[in-house]
Amino acid sequence: MAYKIFIDGKDGTTGLKIYERFEKRDDIEILLIDEEKRKDANERAKMINASDFTFLCLPDAASIEAVSLCTNPNVRIIDASTAHRTNPDWAYGFPELSAEHRARIEKSKRVAVPGCYASGFNSICYPLVTHGIVPPDYPVVCHAVSGYSGAGKKAIAQYEDANRNPELDSPRLYALTQEHKHLPEMMKISGLTSKPIFTPYICDYFAGMTVTIALHARLLSKKLSAKEIAEVFKEHYDGSRFVRAADFMGEGILSENFIPANTLAGTNNMQIFVYGNDERIVITSRLDNLGKGASGAAVQCMNIMMGIDEGTGL
Repeated sequence: MAYKIFIDGKDGTTGLKIYERFEKRDDIEILLIDEEKRKDANERAKMINASDFTFLCLPDAASIEAVSLCTNPNVRIIDASTAHRTNPDWAYGFPELSAEHRARIEKSKRVAVPGCYASGFNSICYPLVTHGIVPPDYPVVCHAVSGYSGAGKKAIAQYEDANRNPELDSPRLYALTQEHKHLPEMMKISGLTSKPIFTPYICDYFAGMTVTIALHARLLSKKLSAKEIAEVFKEHYDGSRFVRAADFMGEGILSENFIPANTLAGTNNMQIFVYGNDERIVITSRLDNLGKGASGAAVQCMNIMMGIDEGTGL
C-alpha cells in the first residue's frame, strides 16, 4: 500500500526539497493540487483530509489555518513552520535528542519540525542542560552562520541576481533586536530559563550552517575538561544514524583546524565538535539548513511515524 502524501506549500524552498526527496520512492503517492487552487481553503482541505500524511511548508498563519482544515482524525501532520514548535500537544521533530523525543514522534499525529538554527542550538544545549553541565540560567551566547538558501525564495533570488547589491558579497549579521523567531523553541527544548544572545549571519554560499556556543569553565555546574565534555556528547549521540559527535578537536572528521559550514550540504547529517581548552570550551554543530535543518528532518520524522527505516529516501 502506498501512503498518500500532500505537501501544502510545495513551491517553497522546504516544500520543493521534500518533493525532491520523494521522487525515487515507490511507497508513497503524492497528491497534487491544481496550481490555481493552491491557496483555496476548500481545495486544500480536500487534499489534507484525503492524505495519510500532510506536510505544511507555509508561513505560520497559513499552517495554523491548515491544521484547522483537517477533519479526518487519521491524518498525520508534519509542520515545518514555527507555528507549533513550542506547543505541548505537538511532538518536537528531533528524535536524536532523547528516547522520549523519538517515542513521541513515533506515536504522534502532530509533529513540528525544528528550525534550522534551533536544531544546531538544541543539539548542543539540550545535552549540556540535561547532563547538568550548565545550569538552566547559564548566560548562553550563540553565534551562527548560514547559507542564503535559509532566507527563502526572495533572498535566493537576490543573492543569485547578476546585478545584486555588493553588500551581499560579505556575511551579513541580522536579528539585530535579539528577537529571532527561533528563540522560543531554543529555550523551551533546551531547558534554558533565559533567552540566549543570538547573532546569526547570512552568508554568500547556498546551503549549510554552523551554530556555535562558547563556555567558560569557571561557570559550569560540573568541573569537566574540554575532552570530558567531548566524551559526554559522543555518549549522548552514540548510535544515532544522522548525528555524530566527533572526538575532541574534531579528530577523525576535520582534516585541518577549520570548520567550514557547507560540507554537509545535500545531506541529513549533523556533526558536533568540541574544541578550545580547559578554561574556554567551544562547541559547534554543523548541518545543512535545508537538510537536517528542514526537509531532511521532516522526511526522517515521517519515516519514523511510518515505522520504516528512518533513513529511507535520505
